[in-house]
Amino acid sequence: MISAGDFRNGVTFEMDGKVMQVVEFQHVKPGKGAAFVRTKMKNVITGAVVETSFSPTEKFENATVDRKSMEYSYSDGDLYYFMDSESYELLPIDKSVLSDSFRFVTENMVCTVSSYKGNVFSVEAPNFVELTVTETDPGFAGNTATNATKPATLETGAEIKVPLFIEPGERVKIDTRSGEYLERAKG
Repeated sequence: MISAGDFRNGVTFEMDGKVMQVVEFQHVKPGKGAAFVRTKMKNVITGAVVETSFSPTEKFENATVDRKSMEYSYSDGDLYYFMDSESYELLPIDKSVLSDSFRFVTENMVCTVSSYKGNVFSVEAPNFVELTVTETDPGFAGNTATNATKPATLETGAEIKVPLFIEPGERVKIDTRSGEYLERAKG
């Protein structure tokens, strides 16, 4: 059990059957009346953010969110299979759980799988990945004075904007959180 008076940033707890994580907290001791804890918290599963005040003595059940690095193996319809690198067991995860950044993941890439009481609620792609450009229009000489971009299709099928000098077959580094081109891959 954890009391509201013990809240710190990052603490996860169970409230009304939901798993919440403290984003911000403030202990308030007004001149008149009882002290309280003003809390901004995020629902770990849905991502919804809520602001609430608690009495410092209110108690909540601790919630342990398991985060495990697992290797993406393959997909079969709407099921995506991830392998535990310690036990070599395959874990099927439904497509609805995958984040938008999963469009940059290729087979054998290591992702972070988050679960609560055995139920997987999110799969996070690595923050940065290197992928091959499979299709893009040719760049035109003289158009490089500005930060001009053109659409490019990656080996995963995802489309991003790249600078004009990128050609098909080149490897590029991408930030999966924003979906933006960062640089040419080194090596």
